[in-house]
Amino acid sequence: MSRQDDEGGSRGGAIAALAFAAIMVGFGLWLAHSLTSASKMQDCLMSGRTNCNVIAPER
Repeated sequence: MSRQDDEGGSRGGAIAALAFAAIMVGFGLWLAHSLTSASKMQDCLMSGRTNCNVIAPER
């Protein structure tokens, strides 16, 4: 095996690890957003309000 073969293999592993890390960061951000919105909804409902629906602005 030459030295170039070793570098190519480690580069492929590094790219795979980077892709996995990017997917995990994206999943973590989605999960944090989802949990935050659920927490806000629960806070609204626990305060006794009945109109806790999120109103989307018109474009």
